[in-house]
This record gives sequence, structure tokens and C-alpha cells, in this order.
Amino acid sequence: MSKDTVTPRPAATLILVRDGTDGLEVLLAKRTHLAQFAGGAHVFPGGAVDDADTAPELAALASGIDDVEASKRLGIEQGGLGYWIAAIRECFEEAGLFFAHTHEDELIDIEGHTARRFASARRTLAEGEASLLELLQSNNLRLATDRLHYFSHWITQAGRPRRYDTRFFLAEAPARQTPSHDGEELVNHLWIRPAEALERGSRGELNLMFPTLKTLESLSRFDDVAAALEHARTLRVRTPMSPRAGSGRDGKRLLLPGDYAYAELGKLDPEQKGTASYEIIPGVPVSLSQRVTRLTASNPSVMTGPGTNTYLLGDEANGVAVIDPGPADAEHVATIIEVAPGPIRWILCTHTHVDHSPGAALLKERTQATTYGMLAKYKERQDQSFIPDHALVDGERVSVAGVTLRVLHTPGHASNQVCYFLEEEHLLFTGDHIMQGSTVVINPPDGNMSDYFASLERLYEEDIEWLAPGHGFLMERPYEVVERLIVHRRNRENKVVNALRDVGPGSVQALVATVYDDTPERMHRLAMRSLLAHLHKLEVDGRVKQQEDVWELLE
Repeated sequence: MSKDTVTPRPAATLILVRDGTDGLEVLLAKRTHLAQFAGGAHVFPGGAVDDADTAPELAALASGIDDVEASKRLGIEQGGLGYWIAAIRECFEEAGLFFAHTHEDELIDIEGHTARRFASARRTLAEGEASLLELLQSNNLRLATDRLHYFSHWITQAGRPRRYDTRFFLAEAPARQTPSHDGEELVNHLWIRPAEALERGSRGELNLMFPTLKTLESLSRFDDVAAALEHARTLRVRTPMSPRAGSGRDGKRLLLPGDYAYAELGKLDPEQKGTASYEIIPGVPVSLSQRVTRLTASNPSVMTGPGTNTYLLGDEANGVAVIDPGPADAEHVATIIEVAPGPIRWILCTHTHVDHSPGAALLKERTQATTYGMLAKYKERQDQSFIPDHALVDGERVSVAGVTLRVLHTPGHASNQVCYFLEEEHLLFTGDHIMQGSTVVINPPDGNMSDYFASLERLYEEDIEWLAPGHGFLMERPYEVVERLIVHRRNRENKVVNALRDVGPGSVQALVATVYDDTPERMHRLAMRSLLAHLHKLEVDGRVKQQEDVWELLE
């Protein structure tokens, strides 16, 4: 059985915070070195969700939230309240802090004789000699679930023998209770500022697990408990954090959702052995599937990211097709020929910008391969050396290298931009229609913002599972990617309208600082191209007009 088949066990963790003399402090507890999971690490109190935690009798004693609302917040169908209850139970068992209400809805005061009584109850609960329900009923208490705020969601990375699907909660430590480690699972504890914990972790003084480290980084932004709790109360979307391991020049690293290589690591290394790379290195081929290899040209820049991606499809028996041979770089072309798994018979270009198609002429000269693509409407800033042997049309199916590529004409970034849909793998080679890490520049007259919006929306009609961009790693959840791009462009368009409304008529040069106030000034000359494209679209939509170099709002 593959290690990746281990099903994560539901678990809950409680992050306890208080206001110290120098700011926000968090409770960290040290696990025994004998523990099977995270031995010797400094962690937040927590553990697995037990079946008893989801009992209806316990749910009836919860304050401020029921299972329907709890499950909704966690994004599950039912049983959500059990995570809140497990966090409270584990915190009491491990750290001696009990989130329970008296009849007056105040947290219980555990001092003096009550401290001894609850210490005894804590032992019997941990040893299974009594239940949480019995403890509550015998002391006329209710669970203070209203004091816990859902904070984050972590899933142990694939490939580990023990995996947990853990919900992290945040709460202010009870004022009239004193934490104490249980001496079994936890052998020490300390209150510490998040920034100090991170510093000590970097020096090797504290063993911090990856989720703990990232949580401390998040908490270090807050000056006090009130700010941290307010953040937790208003946080709406909590992306499940399941780290993935990758290798690179700096050794092994863990990546999270949102990191550029994250999706690709999951596809290429599903058992999480750390064999896939978290970086793109020019000239180093990467096998994306049995049919597809990526080779990146050595032309990194602010416009091209890590470099232009060349994709090779096929094998010895079927021949090889090359998508986007890149710039006129003889070394890159030689590497394409060297790593090709068979004879190169087809060369396809997504468009004719100078970082994508000039290599076609050099590659054709050495291989006699047939070239495919479209010509741009405007010659300026285009590779005029590229004249395809076969001029593509929208919707055409091209049989190459034992596979079928369907041509999608997606103008916007360039009038001749096409995407190639690999039907056998539901993989879309996007060229510069979609690139990773940045929105593409729309540069009139060949670039057209109206066309770009329409071309993005067209992708919703296709059965796409993965995007292979002209710059960057493989991208998953293609429709979410498209949605984010459309929303981003709509927001930018709204900023153009607002700038014209608030500042008044102006030139592109006068508007760019306001419309692109979230962009470094050194990038404003580049941003003016897309700003002009937005204005042209708004003009077509009948919302603005132009008189010489001045643009004016018509609304």
C-alpha cells in the first residue's frame, strides 16, 4: 500500500494567547521525545478528535454554537462541533486549562481547593476513567465553545505514516487559571512572544513543526490579544494547508498552497518523496507526464519570469512536437534537440513575441520540421522571421507526436495568440494568454483588452484540468485561475473609471500613478500599455471618450 493512501485523522489544536508586558504572548508546550508524532517539538495543545467528542449530549452543553453552524464554518456536512469540543478536552488534559462556563457564563476559576479537585478530574479524564460529559454534569458546567475562534486548517503532508486533518482554534487564556503540562505527552511549557519563538527556532533552541512555525509567523503581526481575536472573528476563507516537499539547489523545502510550484509538486510527486523540484532551472528538462517534457530557456526577466517554457511532446516511435522553441538562442535550440525523446517533426508557436517564436527558424534549419502558428495583425514588436508552413485556424485539430492538439485562438495579449489543448491529458498550453506569477501586459494595437476578456471567458467552455503556461509551473484549478484574472482585470478597470471620476480627464501618463498605485513606480512605463488597453475597451463600451491624448469619463 502506498504511503499516500494513509487517511488523515481528524484533530484539533488550541492556540492560547495572552497580553504580556511586551505584547502578545502564546503558550508553547514541549512534547516528550518518546512521542510517536512530533517528539521533542514545541507545539500548541491539541490532539485527535474522539468519537465521544461528537456525542449529542456534549453538543447540548456547548455555548454559543451548535453543530450546524460549526460544520458550516469548517466546510463539512456534520460533526464540526466535535472539533471545538476536542480542542477544549485536549487543552484541559495536556495543559490544565479548562474552557468551561459556570451558570453565570464566566470561565471557571481554578484556584485553591478547586485546583486540586480539577487536577484529579484531569487525570481521570486523560486515563479514560471518566468522561468529559460526566465532568461537566457533576460540576454543573457548560463548554465555553464560544471562546474559541476557528483560525486555520492544516493537513499533514502525503507520504507520512501518521497524518492529521487538524483545525486550529484561537482563544484568550482563562485569566484565573494557570497552565501546567501533564508530564506525559507534554514535559514543559512557556509563554513567549511569537517573534521571539521564531528567533529561537531559527537558532535551533526550539523545535518548531512547520504548521507551528507558520502560525507563529501569522501571530507575530498582532500587537495584542484583541487584534488577534478580531482577525480570527472576521476571517472568512481558510485554505487547507497541506505542505508538500520539494527539492532544489537549497535542499529540501516545504511549500504551501499559493507557492508557485505547489500544484506541480502534487502532480509529479504524489507520494511526497521530495523528488520534484520547487524551482525552474533553465536548461534542465522536467518530465511532466509520459508525453510531455518542459525545458525552460535561459532568458529570465521581469517580463518572462524564470524564462520562456518550451514543451516537447512525443517519443521515438511517434516523433516529437515542440511548442514555443523560445528566443533565437542557439544553445537553447541545441538543448531542445538533445533532450527530445525522438526526431523533431513539428514546431508549434503560441504567438510571435520575441521570447517565444524566433527559435523556430533555428530549430527548423536543423530538423526540417514543419512549423505551425498564426501571423499577427500588426508587425511591431513581433518576430517577423516566423512564417508558418501551416497557418492554423481556430478549432482545428492537429495530429502530432501521437496526440491531438486542438487550437484555441485566444487573442488579447497578442492578436495571433493561440492555446493548444492536449485532448488526451486535458492539458492546455497557454503561451502568454495565462502566465504564472503575474498578469500579462496587453499592449495596443496588437494587444486588445476586449479580446482578452472574451478569450478568458471562452476557457470556461473547455474541459481543462491543468494549465501549462509559457512562464512558470503547471497550474491546477484552471477555472479558479481564470476567475481570478477576470476579477483582477475588472477591478483594474474600475480603478480607471474611478480615477477619471475623481481626478478628472487626463492622459495615460497622468492617470497611471493613480490606477497603478499598487505597482512599483519603476513598472509604470510598462503599466501604461495595459492602462491604454483598458481605456480602449472602455471607449468601445461607450464609457469614455478620447480627445487627442486626453481621456474623459462619459458617465
